[in-house]
Amino acid sequence: MAEQTTPQTIGIIMNGATGRMGYRQHLVRSILAIREQGGVLLADGITRVQVEPILVGRNEKTLAELAARHGIEHYTTDLDEALADDRWQIYADFLVTKARAAAIRKAIAAGKAIYTEKPTAESFEEALELARLADDAGIKNGVVHDKLYLPGLQKLKRLIDSGFFGRILSVRGEFGYWVFEGDWQPAQRPSWNYRAEDGGGIIVDMFPHWNYVLENLFGRVESVYAKAVTEIPERVDERGERYPATADDAAYAIFELEGGVTAQLNSSWTTRVNRDELVEFQVDGTHGSAVVGLFGCKIQPRNATPKPVWNPDLADAHDYAADWIESPGNREFENGFKTQWEEFLRHVIEDAPNPFDFLAGARGVLLAEQGLRSNREGRRIDLPVVTLEGAVEQAGADAPVEPATSPAAELAGAR
Repeated sequence: MAEQTTPQTIGIIMNGATGRMGYRQHLVRSILAIREQGGVLLADGITRVQVEPILVGRNEKTLAELAARHGIEHYTTDLDEALADDRWQIYADFLVTKARAAAIRKAIAAGKAIYTEKPTAESFEEALELARLADDAGIKNGVVHDKLYLPGLQKLKRLIDSGFFGRILSVRGEFGYWVFEGDWQPAQRPSWNYRAEDGGGIIVDMFPHWNYVLENLFGRVESVYAKAVTEIPERVDERGERYPATADDAAYAIFELEGGVTAQLNSSWTTRVNRDELVEFQVDGTHGSAVVGLFGCKIQPRNATPKPVWNPDLADAHDYAADWIESPGNREFENGFKTQWEEFLRHVIEDAPNPFDFLAGARGVLLAEQGLRSNREGRRIDLPVVTLEGAVEQAGADAPVEPATSPAAELAGAR
């Protein structure tokens, strides 16, 4: 058997790099940043493998402008042509959710390693099928888990691993901001996000995030109770035309985690920010608590906890915010998207570990799907253990996992 040689350059098909996330986080802040530093550093601490992207999209003029702006040699509107070319070993997908599964199937058939945004598909059934297809084909695959790489959550993981919390009791999270309706101010998010028929909705968008955050920091999500709401019924799109918002723009959920931890997470594009960051989690334990965001992490240990006394007849002059201690970073954190990209490249090049695969992505899709079901049926839904063979019910689960309908149909059933 011939000895495997390390490539000098690895080619990456970037499909959807003209979109908001594909361009900012994946192209500019990840792949081009890796190219600028001379490539990805391998495990030996010496060897670097350079990256070379090819941009794929529908508009040749936009692709040409983007390529010229960043000194990128290759671009095409023909995905099939790029997939057939051996120069490109990795397929990266940043398309809208509705178009993702079909493109990933093509990449699997072409034998490419695959790295994709989430959700990986519109239904759990399809997401699980993609995981099986990739496994059967021996395709290395990865799904973006960017929030785990944020400085705030890295500090939180360090606290958990050190035993700072004692027994963790609960997690409370607040995510969101006001997304303008698009009339007197342009919206900060694309209009398809608010159309369920196009794969939009905050549950579909955010529950896959919450699944990987919760299961990797605290434990597997065992049940979900969710309420989804379309609070702004009409918005204005990029062309200035009014359209009905058919997708949920706010969701309120309780998750039960293995080990008895309760997580309560609110997600909203219709809330005005009164917190330090756009997302914050408070973790309470018997020995201490922490409040973490994208970057910050404040702690309050047991022996420095004040003793509040509730008196509704008197104004409380105590400065509770001053009772928290800022946790030091103790190291420099890079952009989380870039860090995960480097890990995936090492996985492809030298078989480094990669726990964030299509199966992990399927678990996130399942949580979103069952969150919508919970909203429709108005009850708590138990979640099965997910394997490549299928969904294995927990002992005592209340009902089997139902085949998915579309998000639009789920919300229609709830109204």
